[in-house]
Amino acid sequence: MTPNILHPVTLTGNHVSLVPLAQAHAPALAAAVQDGDLHTLWYTSAPPPEKVEAEIARRLTLHAAGTMLPFTVLDATGIPVGMTTYMNIDTPNCRVEIGSTWYAARVQRTALNTEAKLLLLTHAFESLACIAVEFRTHFLNHQSRRAIERLGAKLDGILRSHSIAPNGTLRDTAV
Repeated sequence: MTPNILHPVTLTGNHVSLVPLAQAHAPALAAAVQDGDLHTLWYTSAPPPEKVEAEIARRLTLHAAGTMLPFTVLDATGIPVGMTTYMNIDTPNCRVEIGSTWYAARVQRTALNTEAKLLLLTHAFESLACIAVEFRTHFLNHQSRRAIERLGAKLDGILRSHSIAPNGTLRDTAV
């Protein structure tokens, strides 16, 4: 029997823990998103502090609909520092995308991100028997693309004019 991709789990490493997203995390996540003013960056979709609760509700609604498994990202001390998800879940084909990820500036470019991605990849392939795991990022988000490449992922291609960004520009998406 195939494991249920949507079943909430906790994934723990040395530098990070990924726990099921909950409204109780909202105050700490609102503080985390202010570290680096992430909601003002053009290449990511972190919510502004006053909309963190609504973003948690949106992600939990997508979980209930069967298309997302959202996590709160905790640093080694147990403090919430961001969010990540399995998204665009394709249960019949055992495929997921890792995305909708953001981290407080203080933990960016640290072992936390690498370990979080490796925990998600290991769980997807070894526990959930996924046949593919996908990452997508803005073509011009070189920081994210380099981090994904360091994990050993290979570029499948570029989706040209794939979506419209909040500022109205067209987004090319690296897959």
